[in-house]
Amino acid sequence: MRQKAVVCTVACLLLTNCHSLAHKARTELIGLTRPELLSCAGVPDADETRDGQEVLVWKQDQNVDGGVSVSTPFLIGVSIAGRGTCHFVATLRDGKVSRVSYTGPSQTLYGPLAACEPLIRDCEKYARTEGASAVSQ
Repeated sequence: MRQKAVVCTVACLLLTNCHSLAHKARTELIGLTRPELLSCAGVPDADETRDGQEVLVWKQDQNVDGGVSVSTPFLIGVSIAGRGTCHFVATLRDGKVSRVSYTGPSQTLYGPLAACEPLIRDCEKYARTEGASAVSQ
């Protein structure tokens, strides 16, 4: 029974890592306008305009923990963890998002881009809900 629970847990972690929110955002944020992006992501930490495109960067430089800790009453504990930081980079051409990428060391138990999710969660939700309603109009 215990092996079955471990296998199910590992399978769930692997499946969620393959289709993480940050991976989805790479395509779902394409086409957002600059005002839409700023309204959901906030003011960027850095921006630069070059060769007709604007690059906006949001930084999550505080380590994000992504792990599991188990302790016992006998001061014996096990910790499986990872830490990560993320820079969310959006490239805009003609005022619309044309590319989304991520940089920074991010190796949490929840996947390589888990540290990026706090940066893009609201924008991904906006793109999924508002973007769908804009297309249907």
